[in-house]
Amino acid sequence: MKEKQKMSAAAKNEAMWGWAFITPTMLGLIILNFYPVINTIYQSFCKTGDFGKGNKFVGLANYQAVLSASETWGSLINTVKYAIIEVPFGVVIALVLAVFLNKKLAGTSIYRTIFFLPMVCAPAAVAMVWKWLYNQQFGLFNNIFHTNVAWISDPKIAWIAVGVIGVWSIIGYNMVLFISGLQEIPGDYYEAAEIDGATGIRQFFDVTIPLLSPTTFFIVQTRVIGALTIFDLMFMVMDKTNVALKSVQSMVYLFYTYAFTNGNKGYGAALVLVLVVFIMIVTVIMQKAEKKFVFYN
Repeated sequence: MKEKQKMSAAAKNEAMWGWAFITPTMLGLIILNFYPVINTIYQSFCKTGDFGKGNKFVGLANYQAVLSASETWGSLINTVKYAIIEVPFGVVIALVLAVFLNKKLAGTSIYRTIFFLPMVCAPAAVAMVWKWLYNQQFGLFNNIFHTNVAWISDPKIAWIAVGVIGVWSIIGYNMVLFISGLQEIPGDYYEAAEIDGATGIRQFFDVTIPLLSPTTFFIVQTRVIGALTIFDLMFMVMDKTNVALKSVQSMVYLFYTYAFTNGNKGYGAALVLVLVVFIMIVTVIMQKAEKKFVFYN
């Protein structure tokens, strides 16, 4: 057998520096990702002790309570309804904007910046502005349209109003990704289509859409997951005293209420894991659909 070669001083020094550089990232993953996941799974099988001290193992009791509660399914439906508004409209509007802003026109950079601004605005500021726009007495929308609509207080339309804010907030991000995807499409395809007599609209549907499908799928998949985990927007727009809160609150909002407001972390953890399972099912379905609808050139 060959003797194991000893590492040289230079190799040892290189390995030491390599470990030094990756250790912070590894610690960050363990502390901020892996440990919270394991702890959440553990807490889902426990009930917080009296006065918030200690955990009592209760088995599947939290899951039974979560799955049998009507507010769980109501919140899940609210979350899906929000995703149905945010994802399709956010993707379609962003795609149309990206096609126009991808052309060499005067002021394109300015328009790109304007549409992307909502992504860099503080969520609290966004919520404050939109609450003023939606205000029933002094809001801009009711003053412009001469109406008296309770945009975020009417249970029938409040979820739509919140969904509109979500669409407005995400358009710029989706648009930037679409522009990046459009710039990767070779111009030869459009030249060939133009020679064949294809109009601009025909080129959009027969060339742009198929070749942009990988980018579209990535945006749809990430935005579906983002929409299903929505919290900050609803938390800041919908007050706890709002009569329409139950018709709008998402699963993560419900988790926050039980885990941090009511102090029942076990029940909250079970809520989160039910949502995780639901997201995994949706993700698997989308991965299956990728093989059928995504075209890789």
